[in-house]
Amino acid sequence: MALYTRDSIERLRDAVDMAELVGSKTDLRRVGTRLTGLCPFHDERTPSFSVNVQDKLFYCFGCHAKGDAIGFVEQTEGLDFREAVEFLADRYAIELQLENEDPQAEARRRRRERLLALLDRAARFYDSYLWDSTEAARARDYLAGRGFSEEILRRFRVGYSPSAWDRMLLGARQSGFSEEELMAAGLAQRGRDGRSAYDRFRGRIMFPLADGRGRVLGFGARQMGEGRGPKYLNTSENELYHKGRQLFGLDIARAEAAKSGRIVLVEGYTDVLALHQAGIREAVAIMGTALTQEQLAEVGRAASTLVLALDADRSGQEAMLRASRLAEERGLELRVVEMPEGTDPAELVSSAGPEGFVGRMERAVPMIEFQVRRVLADADLGTPSGRDKALGEARKLISAVPERTATRDALVREAADRLDVPVDYVLAAPAPARSQPAYSGGDPGPELPAPAGAPSGFGDASLAAERAYLSMCLATGALGREYLERLSEEHLSSPALRSAREHLVASFDDPLAGLSEDDPATAAVVTGVAMAAQEQGEATEPALRMSFLQLELRRIEREMRRADDDTLRVQLAGARQQVRRDMDQIMGQTA
Repeated sequence: MALYTRDSIERLRDAVDMAELVGSKTDLRRVGTRLTGLCPFHDERTPSFSVNVQDKLFYCFGCHAKGDAIGFVEQTEGLDFREAVEFLADRYAIELQLENEDPQAEARRRRRERLLALLDRAARFYDSYLWDSTEAARARDYLAGRGFSEEILRRFRVGYSPSAWDRMLLGARQSGFSEEELMAAGLAQRGRDGRSAYDRFRGRIMFPLADGRGRVLGFGARQMGEGRGPKYLNTSENELYHKGRQLFGLDIARAEAAKSGRIVLVEGYTDVLALHQAGIREAVAIMGTALTQEQLAEVGRAASTLVLALDADRSGQEAMLRASRLAEERGLELRVVEMPEGTDPAELVSSAGPEGFVGRMERAVPMIEFQVRRVLADADLGTPSGRDKALGEARKLISAVPERTATRDALVREAADRLDVPVDYVLAAPAPARSQPAYSGGDPGPELPAPAGAPSGFGDASLAAERAYLSMCLATGALGREYLERLSEEHLSSPALRSAREHLVASFDDPLAGLSEDDPATAAVVTGVAMAAQEQGEATEPALRMSFLQLELRRIEREMRRADDDTLRVQLAGARQQVRRDMDQIMGQTA
């Protein structure tokens, strides 16, 4: 890539008004020969930022940021050196010369400049048409109804394209642009006959799609009428516009992102408008596509932390998982805002106010937590195989988290609670089938054979203590019936076991009678419990009581993990302590 001449750079530095440039980012006041103010690179209350207007240099005595005008733009706008030079050249109307530019490269550069000028003209035309034309009244009403102020719409240069077939064509031609340039810029297209041309965008709300410096490269367009093509229509891929590189709002969000160190990624144009209007000015949109390496490279230059606030539906979740793999490769931190089901950021701001979204953003979780919770939410908890599958997936994810960290401990507890297995099962390496103990908190009795055809493993073993208790009750006559009736649904960890318990209470004397063919899971559990009861003798009252207390202890601990009230936690802690004392008493009696 050709470099700008040293003379061009020096003329640019001479042209920069340092007070004006820095003053656009922070309020300055004169102290002696220097200007001072609050540093734009870190939060502070006492001014420590100094500007030497004569030498055109800045320095912060707090965070030690320093440099010249080009460095200031690099750091505040998140641009590289070349982009910062071009940014300043545009701002101060300095023509830059390239060293040793060959004729072909010069021709390409001049063509690119003409297409950019054409697109900028189009953005200005659409913008004025939205606010000045009678035709666009419906679009203005729609945008106002969505809660968008004129200020935010003008900041993003939102516009409206006339419904006529050739308004853009005629206006651009009058300004000296050719039909071929209109085609190349994506503003016009040919009809089916291959000869006549017409405007690509007609009767649509227009969202300019700019690069990091604010140069318009294309448009996203939303239809306002039914039956007029797709709801959203983007500029087609061309020599300037590449969808996989584009991020809506990046030019406006870049400076705030460089200061805060984070970028908020959402899906659509209106999400960005709503968040910026709510004061979250580091938001950009991926425009409903999967996040690409090119997009990550762009945002990674402005911030090291990405906050994903994508829709909570399946496609949004899949997009977040793809993003995590790409972000990890680039060393970026990824956090996820947990959105309400069926709600996007714009809707959340509208319904809950800015604080509703800000609160969720402040509680954004690391990607690993989102992934584990997604596995648990999707798990089929009603079957042993479903538990086994979820346990294996959760364990694999959690194993990647450093040991002895609060995040790992919290994830282990959450997985154990949701899957209703001991914590050791989440931490343990996979073992051969049937090799795990029935329950790690004591000997609940003999392990029962699994129902025919049921897979064995961690999920199956987690249910064994409860099945064993049912068989002990069934084998112990009247005393067993009494202990069976003490059991509640909260003691049992699967729908099949709860249903089996209800059936056994109702048919205690003949447990295989009345089993429904329509509920094979319950029938399998009852059959297995009945078979195990026949093979064992009556249990003693201390054994029954100990087994019940073990299930009661697990029930209380599950409730403690879920409790969000301090008073309830205290009550449960007292109940847990009492259960442990009762268990110690039984152990003392049988020792």
